[in-house]
Amino acid sequence: MSDIVNLYLDLLKKCVGNFIHDDDLDLSRGKFVLDPESGKYFSDEPPQAEASLKFQGGIWPSRAHTMIGMPRLNNIQYCVEEVLRAGVRGDFIETGVWRGGATIFMRGLLKAYGVTDRMVWVADSFEGLPRGDPIRYPKESHAEFHKLRDLAVSLDEVRKNFELYGLLDDQVRFLKGWFRDTLPRAPIRELAVMRLDGDLYESTMDALGNLYAKLSPGGFVIVDDYNAVKSCNDAVEDFRKERQITTELSMIPGAGAFWRKEAG
Repeated sequence: MSDIVNLYLDLLKKCVGNFIHDDDLDLSRGKFVLDPESGKYFSDEPPQAEASLKFQGGIWPSRAHTMIGMPRLNNIQYCVEEVLRAGVRGDFIETGVWRGGATIFMRGLLKAYGVTDRMVWVADSFEGLPRGDPIRYPKESHAEFHKLRDLAVSLDEVRKNFELYGLLDDQVRFLKGWFRDTLPRAPIRELAVMRLDGDLYESTMDALGNLYAKLSPGGFVIVDDYNAVKSCNDAVEDFRKERQITTELSMIPGAGAFWRKEAG
């Protein structure tokens, strides 16, 4: 069975990241430039995507269901398999899901291992990013992420993407709205893996502040934008300092970082 499971999970990663077919940077209509703060390519009339960039998660692909690339998908697999192996209690969540590919992969991992007592929480505004508030958060990014309509993927579209893989069921729960509104009252009891992909200082801090207390000892925090967006780094470092977290922060190739929660 292990060979079958591995084959399914490898294929699922290749599908959600669209590594099987050619892709292009279909943000349409102009020339592509690399934004130094976010590490992503923006613009119009894009050229054909370079396979190495897509593999690393350095582009916004036109058809893939996730833009995070293979190293960060492998990191999700490592963290999920480790908490299952170690019996760490709790559900999985991603805050900021775009087209849903990372959470689809989380649900596929549970399916592959026959786990029926954990949920995958899919948290997003499904309307794009909020406008940054540098007055309230002085370390907030100056990037105008709220203007990037390609980040606004509707709840209906994400649900349909889950259906394409046969993975939309009662182990998938959606939290629609700004994190500041949904996460404080989310009916989540325990978490084993929390993956944050909110780009902004505020969004990252909202997720950490509202969810970290629910993370079981031995569970993982994954921060997608670490080393890609400075405001995200600042939020993580401020939170860890405030909570006196000294656990090693491990880097993911390309971008992103994670750490494991120690017993309190």
